[in-house]
Amino acid sequence: MSFLSPDREADISAGTAVREPKRYKVLLHNDNYTRMDFVVDVLISIFRKSPQEATSIMRTVHEKGCCVCGIYTQEVAETKLEQVRQRARQSGFPLRCTMEET
Repeated sequence: MSFLSPDREADISAGTAVREPKRYKVLLHNDNYTRMDFVVDVLISIFRKSPQEATSIMRTVHEKGCCVCGIYTQEVAETKLEQVRQRARQSGFPLRCTMEET
């Protein structure tokens, strides 16, 4: 027994099924001015990381130059990017945050 309408079954069988949205990596980049505790705070408050995970990501950013903070749909990634930029600007830090398609 099918729970789809006949029209929806036809759409699926014709190959018009809905595709997953594109995903984007949000990355934080190292600089010589942004305090490490500020980066940890951003990771906890904006990216919902645990303190341990935030500290680990911050260290990776510091040691390797950048690190992925999360993978999201385009709208969510853009929102997080803007939140990081606003918070960094308000706090006087040049913290750089970018996104790229996965």
